[in-house]
Amino acid sequence: MIREELERIEDEILHPAAVRSSKTRGRLKEEPPHPYRMAFQIDRDRIIHSKSFRRLKHKTQVLLHPIGDHYRTRLTHTLEVSQIARTIARALRLNEDLTEAIALGHDLGHTPFGHAGESILNELCPGGFKHYEQSLRVVDLLEKNGEGLNLTWEVRDGILKHSKGKGPIVGPGAEKPETLEGQIVRISDIIAYVNHDIDDAIRAGVIREDMLPRDCVKVLGERYSERINTMVTDVINETQKRDYEEISLSPVMLEVIEKLRDFLFRNVYETEVMIREFVKAKKILKELYEFYENNAKIFEKDAGNFGVKEGNLKRRICDFIAGMTDEYALYEYQELFIPSRWKL
Repeated sequence: MIREELERIEDEILHPAAVRSSKTRGRLKEEPPHPYRMAFQIDRDRIIHSKSFRRLKHKTQVLLHPIGDHYRTRLTHTLEVSQIARTIARALRLNEDLTEAIALGHDLGHTPFGHAGESILNELCPGGFKHYEQSLRVVDLLEKNGEGLNLTWEVRDGILKHSKGKGPIVGPGAEKPETLEGQIVRISDIIAYVNHDIDDAIRAGVIREDMLPRDCVKVLGERYSERINTMVTDVINETQKRDYEEISLSPVMLEVIEKLRDFLFRNVYETEVMIREFVKAKKILKELYEFYENNAKIFEKDAGNFGVKEGNLKRRICDFIAGMTDEYALYEYQELFIPSRWKL
């Protein structure tokens, strides 16, 4: 079979620490191997063709529902993470297909209105709500009208453990994915958002270029592309230096990235203007949730064939709202709460 020949080539060229497609720990439901696609190729393809992936194009990255063609969305963020992660994986001779599949699937469970949406669903959802757990729920249970995508263990592990929040990026206390490929995505995620959120915030007038910490700029470079290249180069060099013990950052680079992340929280994510918009977004999702909870028949009609058909109503409402785009949430809110205008 073509697949077997590809697996043989993969085994020859990949680093010993890389995950081999032929050595996957398997899927939730066993299925026969494909004649010409390897296991992680199949996962990547399933994610790209999923409805959840397509909806990312209308979900907030950092600026809520922006007007303008050049701001990042959750989809373009995902593509930037994938590009950075693939570059690192290829340079280190790790499994590029596995890395790409994790990167493309890591934010499938993100809510409308970014972390404002995640915050309010965490208050409302039984047992709390975390977007990385929801991403796994999407691929396991919600996609394909409740059938799930039946992905490999390695991709599912990388999706579940990609997030850092305000926690440590690497080292003690960081919940690392089991595979080096998953660890690449975890670091590539922060490399992507630290850089592109700065770029978007400057474009939006939230911050100015000269506000960036000068010691960070001195290490990373003046330009957006230069800063990404410096970070990626550091990851590759440091991982090789530590003999692939884990995907690593040098102490200097780790300090710089953490400082930039703190700068973004203080000057972008948690500013008065952003918090004001977050309050509006949370109000919309909270009122949608409460309306559906009190009008189960309307919820069943609106949710249609989405996700799990049976079980806890509150959990199903959270699944439905989490799957909404910004635009759809605004449309639903208008339909349910804003009076229609009469026409002659």
